[in-house]
Amino acid sequence: MKKSISLFFFVFLVVNHLNAQNKKIEKTSPKEVRAFFVASLVKIGDPLLVALSNNQLKQQMPVERSPGAWDDRKHVTYLEAFGRLLSGMAPWLELGADATPEGQLRAKYIALAQKCIHNATDPNSPDFMNFVVDRQPLVDAAFFAQALLRAPKQLWEPLDEVTKANVIKSLKSSRIIKPYHSNWLLFASTVEAAIFKFDRDVDSERLNYGLEEHKKWYLGDGTYGDGPDFHWDYYNSFVIHPMQLDVYKTLVEKEVAYKEAFKKELDRARRYAAIQERMISPDGTYPPIGRSLAYRFGAFQLLSQIALWKELPKEIKPSQVRSALYAMIQRQISAPGTFDNKGWLQIGLYGHQPNIGEGYISTGSLYLCSEAFLVLGLPVTDSFWTDNYESWTQKKIWSGMSIPIDHASN
Repeated sequence: MKKSISLFFFVFLVVNHLNAQNKKIEKTSPKEVRAFFVASLVKIGDPLLVALSNNQLKQQMPVERSPGAWDDRKHVTYLEAFGRLLSGMAPWLELGADATPEGQLRAKYIALAQKCIHNATDPNSPDFMNFVVDRQPLVDAAFFAQALLRAPKQLWEPLDEVTKANVIKSLKSSRIIKPYHSNWLLFASTVEAAIFKFDRDVDSERLNYGLEEHKKWYLGDGTYGDGPDFHWDYYNSFVIHPMQLDVYKTLVEKEVAYKEAFKKELDRARRYAAIQERMISPDGTYPPIGRSLAYRFGAFQLLSQIALWKELPKEIKPSQVRSALYAMIQRQISAPGTFDNKGWLQIGLYGHQPNIGEGYISTGSLYLCSEAFLVLGLPVTDSFWTDNYESWTQKKIWSGMSIPIDHASN
């Protein structure tokens, strides 16, 4: 009897806590949500960017591995951390500096990012990064390239000519790595898209092969296979849609032949974003399905990107996406153990859970979570950041409210 009372009391406390959290989210103003997003992104990125800008990343960054790690991961983890962080941070940085407190904060991190790019690609730098040894560097050369595509005005154009040459040389050096016949093909495509945009000496076969193969791997209803096979995981959002979108967007700027393929991919991505919005529960959780869960809320990169591009389906209001992302990120980032005592990310989905990492996971891998912050590329005046709070789909339906009927797409 005592055990039943104790269990009832525990459940009562949990429910009360969740209700209090939900009310707090509803009462948080759009301005406060943006401030939280900015503060969270800076908290994630500051230790890394400061260390790398001082050529001390390899000295200062811990390299935590999961119990089943394949090796010590030190030869790949630094490019992982930098490429992934910069990819997620890029749209915010691309807004540039201004006289506001946030604009001045951006100015600081734009300068740090430019210095980091120099150090990461300078062969004489202590923090010169590995673009060629093992296969993993192709992955993170692609995230680095994606960052340049997303913020050319702040992360490419201001670089001096020596640094630009080093960047192109580093990206081209990754060509010796043969991608797996899976989503990895898009890493080669993304690297080549950056070379196409900034250098023109493009390898057309590496650029196009991944795009053509993914046309064959489309399964319907916004979803691609990871290669010929379907996987229940978040790789449609981690890689497959975002990299196709960024590659096609780059190509259509100069090659109209890609226009129809870009439109088709955007339609598919819009549908997948709608599915993602429906996956976020009323309390900001989501199904822990598939591999790479240690990337945390980076699993919702695609939803954030579609909101950034202002391409959300008409039945989804930008403010409900803002509210859903806020509930999810706030819940995860505040979990004890997410960061170590020096501010570096630790392996886990909710807090510190080293066993959740696959053999390829190490500290650097975790910075893919920054991809959830793409919406910070929308200016503070955009309706995404000004409209009043709006419940997202699951919160509406489980509160007894009406929601639009969901329909599959081709």
